[in-house]
Amino acid sequence: MNMVVVVGNPKPQSRTMEAAILAAKGLTGEEPDLVLDLADLGPGLLEWGNKDVEAAVASVSGADAVVFASPTYKATYTGLLKLFLDQIPYDGLAGVIGLPLMLGAAPNHALAPEFTLKPVLVELGAICPAPGLYLLDSNYAEDPALNSWIERTQPLLRAIAS
Repeated sequence: MNMVVVVGNPKPQSRTMEAAILAAKGLTGEEPDLVLDLADLGPGLLEWGNKDVEAAVASVSGADAVVFASPTYKATYTGLLKLFLDQIPYDGLAGVIGLPLMLGAAPNHALAPEFTLKPVLVELGAICPAPGLYLLDSNYAEDPALNSWIERTQPLLRAIAS
């Protein structure tokens, strides 16, 4: 399975990236095939026709599964991730398994992946078979919700992939 991680944290090499890689590795047992740290694309995300952004969109559109990860900002995902998603054409994620993941400082926004990020992925054509994953940024690596989500999501990925 071609697994890609897209990280919408404005801070490069963030905890959001670490959590998304942990989730992807937990699902496949391997490192993700590609990790896109959108902070590296910077102002290019504001340019239509930017070759680096177009290559990133093509990689995501051609993946089997993508973990879309963001910290929680103002109860939703970041503007950086929104800029990237805006570059994906209508149905550009058709056939791609979309897995929303968000980190936050408190449990108050635990439904943010489900209510803010997942609808956009579905609008772009992604198949989102599992609930979105929300982890506290203070203990994401030890959070039992991560392993529970992996155990619940793995069979869904296998079923779709076969």
